[in-house]
Amino acid sequence: MTVQPPPKVDRPVVGSYPTYEEAQRAVDFLSDSGFPVERTAIIGSDLRMVETVLGRLTRGRAAVAGAGSGAWFGLLIGLLLSLFAASSYNALVLLIGGIVLGAVFGAVFGFIGHSLTGGHRDFASRSQIVAARYDVVAEAPVAEEAKNALIKLGWRES
Repeated sequence: MTVQPPPKVDRPVVGSYPTYEEAQRAVDFLSDSGFPVERTAIIGSDLRMVETVLGRLTRGRAAVAGAGSGAWFGLLIGLLLSLFAASSYNALVLLIGGIVLGAVFGAVFGFIGHSLTGGHRDFASRSQIVAARYDVVAEAPVAEEAKNALIKLGWRES
């Protein structure tokens, strides 16, 4: 089986923006103006991965984070089991028991999991993909109309 590249679509750039929010605002303006936005797209160019370091990750913090996730999972299990409880007292015991057991198991697994890394990756972080530029493109038959509308948006904002 051979993979065919997608057919080339002629979609000229009608606006270029430094942030996604600005490109999104441009498409929203087109929508508010009655433009057929289903004929547009936002394309990010020059992509890069940015990892923001949130802080040092110790065994204690890993255990606390594990306890938090385990408590949520325990709450879910407790809720499911409480549906079949004979009385409201039993349902409350199942909920509290699920939360406590989930937190304990989560803390243990968080602690052990971090300990097994052997000191590698001793920090917490968040990753995201960002683009250097965001282009708003439109199908060729409506591109000129979109470009003129976005020029009006530029005039209004300046």
